[in-house]
Amino acid sequence: MPFIQINILEGRSAEKKEQLIKEITATASEVMDSPVQNVRVLINELKPEHWGIAGESVKGRRDN
Repeated sequence: MPFIQINILEGRSAEKKEQLIKEITATASEVMDSPVQNVRVLINELKPEHWGIAGESVKGRRDN
């Protein structure tokens, strides 16, 4: 049973997240030769201040 976790920054619409789940499920099902009913997708939404790039939070980078 494929279980896929995706980390993204907050701010995407519900429609975009639904599309992501649908397309990731279809791709995993095809590649892993697994029924779509067995594919699980978890989206973790992170606050910009909780995600760092090159020693600085995304929030800090956006504020500069």
